[in-house]
Amino acid sequence: MIKLTNSKLATLSRPADTVIVLDFETTGLSPTQGDRAIEIGAVMLKDGKVIDRFQQLMNPGFRVSGFIESYTGITNAMLTDAPSCEEVMLQFADFIGDYNLVAHNASFDQRFLDAELNRIGSHYVGQFACSMLIARRLYQDAPNHKLGSLVSYKNIEHDGVFHRALADSEMTANLWLAMLEDLHRDYQLIKPDFGVLQSIAKQSKANVNQYLKRQK
Repeated sequence: MIKLTNSKLATLSRPADTVIVLDFETTGLSPTQGDRAIEIGAVMLKDGKVIDRFQQLMNPGFRVSGFIESYTGITNAMLTDAPSCEEVMLQFADFIGDYNLVAHNASFDQRFLDAELNRIGSHYVGQFACSMLIARRLYQDAPNHKLGSLVSYKNIEHDGVFHRALADSEMTANLWLAMLEDLHRDYQLIKPDFGVLQSIAKQSKANVNQYLKRQK
């Protein structure tokens, strides 16, 4: 059994509507294979309201592929004069502070956040939650659990821009707030702790309803 430190327990007990929702655009899929971040976007929520945003392109130190240019819309020309990853991540580490963190397909973004912060000798103290894994449990009838599909499934307004970091983080933030609203409506969960949201992702599909009923 993994024992949680007092600091980790404290972060898990914070309200789930006060988080930073983030998204990376990158040169590829794996920082262990030399891929780097090329854009970070983040939305800071406090008490369910957006109170701040962070967005910055970053130069990885090498040219990105034509596929990545096409997929993200971020061109090598756009990155030429962008600050280095190290410079941007120093700023972003300050932005994160001690907030808990949310991302869609969080294992991807967490890998890059960890890798980029490790390069500058920094870290974060908050915990991560994955909106995709939580949505798989809450919205079992959704056609799939890609961000764009869930935005359509929940009728969340958006500007049609995908695969740019700030736009995706804003859509993920709106999805996160929609899930909190549904938990309030369907299970009378008012301001659930961040740890409750994390735990939803770990429940089986058959058990999630009973788990949520026990959280009242």
